[in-house]
Amino acid sequence: GVGKTTIAKAVYNAIAHKFEGSCFLADVRETSTSHEGVIKLQSTLLSKVLRGTELKIDDVHHGISLIEKLLRRKKILLILDDVDELGQLNNLVEVDWFGEGSRVIITTKDRGLLESYGVKLIYKVQKLEYDKALELLSLNAFTRKEPSLDYLSLARRAIAYAQGLPLAL
Repeated sequence: GVGKTTIAKAVYNAIAHKFEGSCFLADVRETSTSHEGVIKLQSTLLSKVLRGTELKIDDVHHGISLIEKLLRRKKILLILDDVDELGQLNNLVEVDWFGEGSRVIITTKDRGLLESYGVKLIYKVQKLEYDKALELLSLNAFTRKEPSLDYLSLARRAIAYAQGLPLAL
């Protein structure tokens, strides 16, 4: 992809220490396909934010209740990676569940999902322009900002093939 998860991980690693608790929930879309998967996500969220406290979650509604009750006054950082349905958000987060100063970051391919959930600040990750793609490829492949003339043609083909996707370079 364009690097949404990579950017979210970098942000998480850079600022998680500023919060009382933090959690990066990866692959929400895939994990949420079953009832047990949703409970696993809820359990992971609580365990990470409460720093290892293990709680028995009986069902999804019980998990929602625990998250709301136990995290209400905590300043947390929560990243939900690869969300593709409103139900996934409803099972893990509501606007008023967390304490003042909390931040929730959601990665998704569906801008409409964020808008329908009422997200106010949306950042669209852009593909790399040619110059930036050439620089990224060159730094990784040749440890310099530009390839030598011998490799320029090959670099151009690689950039065209990658179509501005940084992880493809």
